[in-house]
Amino acid sequence: MFAIIGIVVVFGCVIAGYMMEHGNLKVLVQPAELIIIAGAGVGTLLISNPLYILKSIVGGLPGVINCSKYTKALYMDSLKMMYELFSRARRDGLVALESDTDEPEKSAIFSKYPAFLKDHHVLFFVCDTMRLVASNAVEAFELDQMVELDMDVHHNSSTLPVSALSTMADSLPGLGIVAAVLGVVITMGALGGPPEEIGRKVAAALVGTFLGILLCYGLVGPLAGNMAKSADDEHAYLYVLRVAMASFIKGTAPIMAVEVARRAIPGHVRPTFQELESFCRNKGEAAPAAAA
Repeated sequence: MFAIIGIVVVFGCVIAGYMMEHGNLKVLVQPAELIIIAGAGVGTLLISNPLYILKSIVGGLPGVINCSKYTKALYMDSLKMMYELFSRARRDGLVALESDTDEPEKSAIFSKYPAFLKDHHVLFFVCDTMRLVASNAVEAFELDQMVELDMDVHHNSSTLPVSALSTMADSLPGLGIVAAVLGVVITMGALGGPPEEIGRKVAAALVGTFLGILLCYGLVGPLAGNMAKSADDEHAYLYVLRVAMASFIKGTAPIMAVEVARRAIPGHVRPTFQELESFCRNKGEAAPAAAA
């Protein structure tokens, strides 16, 4: 939502300032210049990136428009889920987790958190790790290294679309100059004609440079930056889950493992100790005031 508001503000303020100086809005409407710049920009994107990165870009754009899903509520639900998972492992043994990790859709714990089940990468991230914990085949230090490696690989894949969009944004000013030069070539061919016609062609050529710079710094570049922040938010979320699992593997009590993970939550969405403890121990209900 804020991305849409930002785009409206950018283009609205540019057009409003232009109109305040009594500019002719029709002059800025140059479909040919837009086709040259936007078409060539998309072409550079197709040339420099394989198909899977292009799909990632298309799939990541809806996330830019929507608000971030990594909210305080999501973190609290996730840590409560991990607390329930750790408590069951402590109560019934690690072997009891095999039914949850092998068929998470049928798990009594995971089924209570539909947002977790919908995110397939996070689902596999937790289930694969806890499956290794249940098998007791890997030491805690080695398992933590494996989880870190998984996170690094996924984060690198998440930043590839960002790099591709950033490269496209960097090319737009140059493509705007290309469109402007073509406009000057057309203008040179019209020399000797009416001054009004020459003026319109020069204005159209300058609009090409204007569009290239505006699309770079006012649209595509900010979209790439927003996608980069989304990738960082996902990495931070996975890091919190990693800290929780690593703490539990080392023998920490479930509630303390969740508390250690709470310290890793970014500050703007981090719950307090009392909030998280009450949320976990009271099955998601608010703790009574007297108990607090």
